Amino acid sequence: MKKLIKTIAAVLSLLVVGFLVFFFVFAASVTERWLNPVIARPPYQVSDRAAKLHERLFVADMHADALLWNRDLNDDSPMAHVDVPKLLRGNVSLQAFTVVTKTPRGMNIERNDDTTDNIFLLALAQRQPFENLFSLTKRALYQAKKLHEHAAASNGRLVVIENKRDLAAFIERRKTERQVGGWLGIEGAHALDGDLDNIDMLFNAGFRMMAPTHFFDNDIAGSAHGIQKHGLTDKGRDMVRRMETKRMFVDVAHASAKTIDDVLAMATRPVVVSHTGVKGTCDNQRNLSDDQLRRIAATGGVIGIGFWDTAVCGDDARSIAKAIKYAIGVAGIEHVGLGSDFDGSVKAPFDASGEALVTEALIDEGFSDDDIAKVMGGNVLKLLSDGLPE
Repeated sequence: MKKLIKTIAAVLSLLVVGFLVFFFVFAASVTERWLNPVIARPPYQVSDRAAKLHERLFVADMHADALLWNRDLNDDSPMAHVDVPKLLRGNVSLQAFTVVTKTPRGMNIERNDDTTDNIFLLALAQRQPFENLFSLTKRALYQAKKLHEHAAASNGRLVVIENKRDLAAFIERRKTERQVGGWLGIEGAHALDGDLDNIDMLFNAGFRMMAPTHFFDNDIAGSAHGIQKHGLTDKGRDMVRRMETKRMFVDVAHASAKTIDDVLAMATRPVVVSHTGVKGTCDNQRNLSDDQLRRIAATGGVIGIGFWDTAVCGDDARSIAKAIKYAIGVAGIEHVGLGSDFDGSVKAPFDASGEALVTEALIDEGFSDDDIAKVMGGNVLKLLSDGLPE
């Protein structure tokens, strides 16, 4: 009997050790690969006309969650939607790196509460600093620090954009060398840990865009995917005022209809949607109505059309172009851009090196070169040129 007990104990010990090795060494990368598949792998082929036009464009993407994952952005990762080599091959000039600090288990677009925390387990598996396990603000700051570290180690291929001077210097350097400019955003103001003074800390870390909500309601506002789906709270209104004072962009992606109404009612600066679809081509809880498109455009904002199925009801560049065309028909050519949601736990039709596929699809939809230039990045460039802090 003693021998049997010892044998069972030894087996259980091996199982525990094996689980711990898997969890702390492999779980994070396995999770990323599982959550971020790519439908079509590179290399990507487009027509000569599309290739030549795309090479001349200034391409900007308003949303990618690459900083959530435990890899070096300077490496050409086989599992990544976004990294610096892919962005350079895709001729992407500006990339918004949006950070995720908490998501609910069983995440869906209809109804979620805030009682579970997937990112706790991810942070644990990635062996992040202990403080990140219990502070959403620390998780955001950790991801911002990673972007700065990747930029410092990139030999000038990646630079962080925080103000108009940074952007102007980046534009000047791009005349002679290929670079990617990265700027920071946040999915959900729960990242403030309930304290509006943390806006200052996040701003100082480089964040220039923040959404009131992500997948659940919080003390700032209601989410389109929350339980109550309420509007801005008094604290939320204070947050919007503080953000506008600092010249940060309010991002209403994932916001409830009431939250969007409340933000638009008080906005004095352009309101953005970093990644979304439109109900006109893909009618679901996640996407924007025609009225919302018009009112966001009226603030001078830009609406980033997403690349994944829930956004565009399709899995190719043609579906993306059709959603873009519809949004332009409602909001106007100056107010539509790209918001891929690459690396955001979505199935992507292609990775960042395949952005020319969207250019070709827009050509096929009948857009002029000048209009394609606006959608593919010109509108975002103008937004940042006018709206970033001095």
